[in-house]
Amino acid sequence: MASIALKAVEKWFGAVQVIKGVDLEVNEGEFIIFVGPSGCGKSTLLRMIAGLEETSRGQIMIGDRDATAEPPSKRGLAMVFQSYALYPHMSVRDNVGFPLKSAGLPTDEIKEKVDEAARVLKLDAYMDRRPKDLSGGQRQRVAIGRSIVRDPTAFLFDEPLSNLDAALRVEMRYEIAKLHQALKSTMIYVTHDQVEAMTLADRIVVLDAGKIAQVGTPRELYERPANLFVAQFIGSPRMNVMPADQVSGTEVPAGTVHLGIRPEHISLIPDGDGHLHGIVDVLEYLGADTFVVTDCGAAGQITVRIMGDTDLKPGNQVSLQFSVPHMHFFDAEGLRT
Repeated sequence: MASIALKAVEKWFGAVQVIKGVDLEVNEGEFIIFVGPSGCGKSTLLRMIAGLEETSRGQIMIGDRDATAEPPSKRGLAMVFQSYALYPHMSVRDNVGFPLKSAGLPTDEIKEKVDEAARVLKLDAYMDRRPKDLSGGQRQRVAIGRSIVRDPTAFLFDEPLSNLDAALRVEMRYEIAKLHQALKSTMIYVTHDQVEAMTLADRIVVLDAGKIAQVGTPRELYERPANLFVAQFIGSPRMNVMPADQVSGTEVPAGTVHLGIRPEHISLIPDGDGHLHGIVDVLEYLGADTFVVTDCGAAGQITVRIMGDTDLKPGNQVSLQFSVPHMHFFDAEGLRT
């Protein structure tokens, strides 16, 4: 287990710069998640840490050593990919133990490490099966097991759950969270799924066009986004953002151009008082919640989250009352004011 530090790292593909001077400290035993839209550079950054992509400029430190120029085999890292990359002709036991066998470890030591990985990942009952006889979630656990036995300095996960269906994703999120608790290893995880980021990470790194937009705990990013990009990327449904001058009955800080508020911090009241007035446009019933999309004219479409069901119908006129302590204010550049 070791810390990992990125110092002004850059990546260029020819004349195109895809990673633009990233600085980041990952503490020993920390679970860090890179998240952002497609093309933001999160997988490229992970591959640079792994040594699978050359670092154009800057330094990558693993523990107290400069690993920038080291090949992947010297970095002591284990990487789990979106594809399971299992050997179809081998049993689960042989797949998990393959890195150790390749390294020439004694048979007894291999068996001990493989059995321990199987115990941690609850694979005991599947050790004599082949990959074709396993579910997607089980195959991904085998791929993770193959990484565990190497006793790596840190684990790198590149969208490991994206091939799984919704139910298996939930199950595997739980498995990975428990794995981190058990191993207490440094983990860096890439995903485009903010639910994975919010539920798994100690800290989240939000990337935007090759730069870090914000680093913080899930709560910090949700409650105090540094800019409009983070505000609207973190949270589902995303934060409502509107021109501040369209909202009545509230004071805004100097320099404010945009006002943001999350759907759960808006109440619908009878048409009359309120910060905004609108017409119910669409109702999205999800069982525990209903999302009410309202057309608020110049303020745009505003989504309101209410618990359970509602008697509202499309076309109803409503007033929207904001929770003032939960308002967010941003300037013309999209920065928090």
